[in-house]
Amino acid sequence: PDATRRRRRCRARGIVIVARSPLYGTDMAFAISLKAVNDPAGPIRALWEEVSRFEIRPSMAALGYPPHLTLAAYDDIPPVQVSDALRKVFAGRSALCLTFTRLHFFENPLVLRAEPSPSADLTCAHARVHACIDPRLCHPHYRPGARVPHCTLGTQILAKYRGEAIAFAARPIPAFDVVFDVADCVSFAPVVVIADQQLARPAQSGACSRA
Repeated sequence: PDATRRRRRCRARGIVIVARSPLYGTDMAFAISLKAVNDPAGPIRALWEEVSRFEIRPSMAALGYPPHLTLAAYDDIPPVQVSDALRKVFAGRSALCLTFTRLHFFENPLVLRAEPSPSADLTCAHARVHACIDPRLCHPHYRPGARVPHCTLGTQILAKYRGEAIAFAARPIPAFDVVFDVADCVSFAPVVVIADQQLARPAQSGACSRA
C-alpha cells in the first residue's frame, strides 16, 4: 500500500518510476528511438519473419514493439533526463521517410540489420539528441561518429545457421521506404515506453526524398 501511494504521488508530480532490470544489473537501460507506428513497415516485418528461421525464437516480433531506429542508448541515467530530451529534440518536427537499400550484419554477437540510404534529416535528429545529453553518457555504439543507422532484423541467430544468416544478409534487396512517424524513449528490457512524441506527416507525397 505504501509503495502504491508513493507511485501515485510520483505520477501526479510527473516523476517516472522505473523498475530495476535483472538483465542490466542494478539499473535499467534507456533508449531514444524513431519508430514506424502508422506506416505498417511491411518490408521490415517480412524481413523479421524471414530472419526468424535462423533464430532460437523470433527476437524482433517478441519485443511487441514496432520497426524502429535507435538514436541513442544509455545506462544509469535519470529517465526524466531522457524524456525531457525527447520533447526538446522532436517537438514540432516532421516524420522521417527513409529508403532502405541493403542488408548487413554486426558480428559478435551476430545481429542482422537493414540499412537506410544516407539521410540529412536522420543525421540532424541524431545530432540534436546528443546536443541535449552528453554523448559520453551514451553507449559507445550510438555516439556521434560511431552509430550505424539501421533497423534490427534478428538478434538470436543460432550458431548452426550463422553461415546461412550471413549469406542472407549479403543478398541484394529492392529498395523500399518506411515512414518513422513517432519518436519515443523506452526502458529495456523488456521494452516499456516512457514517453513518445507524434511527428507530423512529411509534406511531400510519394517516395522518400534522397539526401
